[in-house]
Amino acid sequence: MSAPTRWWLVRHAPVINPTNAIYGQVDLDCDVTDETVFSSVARLLPKDAFWLQSPLARTRKTAAALRAAGAQGPDPVDEPRLMEQHFGDWQGGDRKQIRERHPEAYRRFWLAPADERAPNGESFVDVVGRVSEALDEWSGKLPGRDVVAVVHGGPIRAALAHALALAPERALSFHAETVSVTRVDLYPDGQSAVVFVNATPWRF
Repeated sequence: MSAPTRWWLVRHAPVINPTNAIYGQVDLDCDVTDETVFSSVARLLPKDAFWLQSPLARTRKTAAALRAAGAQGPDPVDEPRLMEQHFGDWQGGDRKQIRERHPEAYRRFWLAPADERAPNGESFVDVVGRVSEALDEWSGKLPGRDVVAVVHGGPIRAALAHALALAPERALSFHAETVSVTRVDLYPDGQSAVVFVNATPWRF
C-alpha cells in the first residue's frame, strides 16, 4: 500500500472574544501566551512537514507561535477552504440578541446544525464539502508527506467526517480543544485512517 498523506490538524489558540459574539470568519485575535502549550505541541509535530493555515488572524498567529516554540517547516501557505464556517448575517452579532430577534431561524439552526444555514451563511454540510476538496487536492500534490494545517474546530470535524465517511451531523459530536492536534491519514486509493483526535500533549 502506498504511503498516506499524514494530516496534523491543529486548532487555533483561544479566541479573545469579550462580547461573546458569534464569530465564524470574523477576524478576531487569539491568546498565544501559554509557552507550555506551544512548546509541547511543537515537539509533537513532524520536523519536515508542509504547512497550511486558514488565512484568518487567529490561525496565522497560532502557526507563528508554534514555529517560535520550535516547530519546523517552510512558511505556511494560506488555504481559504480551511476557514471556519461562515455564519452569514449573524457573524459578529451578540448571541442573545440574535436569538431574541430571530427566534425561529435560531431554533432551526441549532436543532439541525449540519444542514441549516444562518441567513446568507454556510451550513456545516457546506464546510465538509470544501474541506474535503482541499484535503483531497493537497493530498494529491503531497503524497506520502506530513502536512501541518492550523485551522478551526469546524474544519477539523469536517476532516473527520471526510476520513470516516460520517454523516455530517455525526461528526459534530467530535471535540477539538484549542491548540489540540488531530491526525488523519489519507491514502492515494481513497482509504483513510484516524490516528488520534484532540491530542493535548501539555497534559502529560
